[in-house]
Amino acid sequence: MFASILILSPFLLIFTINPSQYHNFWKIARIIAKILIYGMGFRLDFKENQKIEADKSYMFCPNHTSLLDPFVLIALSKNPIVFVGKKELVKIPVFGFFYKKVVIMVDRSSLESRKRVFKMAKERLQNGVSMAIFPEGLVPEENVVLAPFKKGAFSLAIEFEIPIVPQTYYDCKRFFSWDIFKGRPGILRVKQHEFITTKNKTIKEDLLDIKEETFAILKNDLENDFEYMKDTNRKK
Repeated sequence: MFASILILSPFLLIFTINPSQYHNFWKIARIIAKILIYGMGFRLDFKENQKIEADKSYMFCPNHTSLLDPFVLIALSKNPIVFVGKKELVKIPVFGFFYKKVVIMVDRSSLESRKRVFKMAKERLQNGVSMAIFPEGLVPEENVVLAPFKKGAFSLAIEFEIPIVPQTYYDCKRFFSWDIFKGRPGILRVKQHEFITTKNKTIKEDLLDIKEETFAILKNDLENDFEYMKDTNRKK
């Protein structure tokens, strides 16, 4: 990963300096993500219940289980995505420089920081650029099927009337665990569910229902997957 960023850094630098070049930056980012995933011995098995349209904005909401999760989403999406991420990752050498250019950083402990996310999101959600937020906030313990969702992703989706795209990641936790002594190459299965509309919805009346609907879709899907539950139960 570090080597691929260094090799492609001149292109990344050009495309991050000029925001209008974000679509070109995304093409380079997808190359890096695929190098990382396939170079580590993984393969992607992607199933879509509903397809993404070009030049349209969405709110991607996958479950969060591994450091691989963002790279899987980048590799799969032809439409450019802006992530909302933790400010701590800026400290990573080289990666951190580009991270702060293309990610809306949030300090979850700061109300002002969370307000800033709304302002920057409005600027970014143009020309088919989408957003991605892992609604669990952090990667949960390995024996937790799905941690409770935070409200941020759903507030933004309602505010800007963009569809929510629930995605289930079944295998990242098993094959690239936080435990450095576990893991192996394998097929990373991803399922993209039917979109959840936010048209004519309000934060005051509909936010909790939409949040719980998204949570139920992912949790039911994970609990019905034998391989995922077998691995989760083993860690209890």
